[in-house]
Amino acid sequence: MAVEALRQHTIPFFAPLLGDEEIDSVVETLRSGWLTTGPKAKRFEQLFAEAVAAEHAIAVNSCTSALHLALEAVGVGPGDEVLLPTLTFASTGEIVMHLGATPVLVDCGSDFLMDVGEMEAKITPRTKAVVPVHYGGHPCDMERLLRIAGERGLRVIEDAAHALPARYGDRPIGGLGDITCFSFYANKTITTGEGGMVTTNDAELADRVRLMSMHGISKDAWKRFSAEGAWYYEITAPGYKFNMTDIAAAIGIQQLAKSDRFWERRAEIASRYDAAFAPTPEVVTPPTELHVQNAWHLYVIRLQTELLTISRNEFITQLNDAGIGTSVHYLPLHMHPLYRDRFGYANSDLPRAADLFDRIISIPIHLKLTDDDVEFIAATVNGLVDEYRR
Repeated sequence: MAVEALRQHTIPFFAPLLGDEEIDSVVETLRSGWLTTGPKAKRFEQLFAEAVAAEHAIAVNSCTSALHLALEAVGVGPGDEVLLPTLTFASTGEIVMHLGATPVLVDCGSDFLMDVGEMEAKITPRTKAVVPVHYGGHPCDMERLLRIAGERGLRVIEDAAHALPARYGDRPIGGLGDITCFSFYANKTITTGEGGMVTTNDAELADRVRLMSMHGISKDAWKRFSAEGAWYYEITAPGYKFNMTDIAAAIGIQQLAKSDRFWERRAEIASRYDAAFAPTPEVVTPPTELHVQNAWHLYVIRLQTELLTISRNEFITQLNDAGIGTSVHYLPLHMHPLYRDRFGYANSDLPRAADLFDRIISIPIHLKLTDDDVEFIAATVNGLVDEYRR
């Protein structure tokens, strides 16, 4: 294929879309003199809780912090086991280890999502919680998972780092499990640069998360420096420093207001890719169930490498040479040295995830893509398939 003939310009894998509204909101915050957790963070929490139909929302500095607080709040600790998919980012598993518990990895299906049947088979008397990951923005089989968890007495912590604004049936992701954790990292569907949110419908869990997010201080720490506060406070638990700043929340408030519009464009891009790859059997597009709304944080193609004379890695190199940024989500946890050395996993232990890893490529799906960019990316992928088809 004459890739050079198709080259137009470098297309980054992701790029955040920030407008004058975000800039003005940050400037307003800077001029207010309130830089750390304060009124903007509280307002962001209120708006976010409404957006995901949850009773409580606590803004924090990352989704990793959100997961840490969530698992601590439900009592995960030494001797416990926590079930989670192997096809996920590092933080989903490392937090379990930080709390002294053992991550038990579960294989995925062809839809990239945790195999709920295998999850059920791995429940033991030591299992305390399960962490479903809404991979790429596609919700897991929450009805079945919640039923199993309820029958077995397990807490459900949803890793929704990819999943705003995803929906399961007629309900937004954000209030289905015991606690849900969101990410606002720079490449997410809305961003605060760094940041996260914990949502729940359980007031006791919300109180625990809020307490532990700010040193275990007995009252809202930020109120000590406002007209509502007083100088006296007590520490009731060995908490953390996981709070979100008002500067970050100022961006988040404006991004959240655009979330539905952002999703519409991502869904449109996904639809264009689906149509472009439909005639190409060597490229399998991401599955989406009719009863869910995919947030489309990622668009992950799966190469039928047995039908090609080129490997996935070589395919990525060709795309990069054509000026198209790509990524791979993810090297499964059980294939990392940490899990091999500490827990004895072999690559063959979770074969479906290992097989997917050798086939998947995440291609750009962000708001700065033009229709011409999308057409160019699809044409380049299809052109490479034409060139390297067996």
